[in-house]
Amino acid sequence: MIVNLLKVIIETPRLKLVPTSLQYAPEIFKEFTQEITTFMYPKPAKEIKETEAFINTSIKEMENGETLQVVILNKNTGEFFGHGGAKNLKTDTPELGIWIKKGAHGNKYGREAVTGLKQWVDENIKYKYVIYPADRRNIASRKIAESLGGILEDEYPKENASGNILDMVEYRIYPLKSS
Repeated sequence: MIVNLLKVIIETPRLKLVPTSLQYAPEIFKEFTQEITTFMYPKPAKEIKETEAFINTSIKEMENGETLQVVILNKNTGEFFGHGGAKNLKTDTPELGIWIKKGAHGNKYGREAVTGLKQWVDENIKYKYVIYPADRRNIASRKIAESLGGILEDEYPKENASGNILDMVEYRIYPLKSS
């Protein structure tokens, strides 16, 4: 496994995924809205201090090799598109997740970002399968898992941080076979 997750950069055809840092706190705070989090566990921060605390925790987890948290940027312009990550990297079932800001929806950036994260995991982590949870109603997110060969393995209700009940479906995405 790559030792320093704070130096990981993932490039896809249109995106650049870089380790999260306080530099991006204002954009994360602005774009991680109630609408964006409708089908997610976390709730939006009320104050930028909460976003900064999340980023500082993420940096510690990256230093410990537990989590890769990335900011999703336009590869050519550097425009902020969202945030994502691979967590539980020290287990044999890491978990992938992303969110894309409202203004960038509909361009398949989420699919491209998750594909890049999954490829990085395939190249750097030994695992049984990747977990990709999504709310049943979040069709775009479910299509991401299915595009990567995700197999629906579990379903359960989960109360999110805003107090709403999510109707979760959990996909398993298996490692790519080497030829």
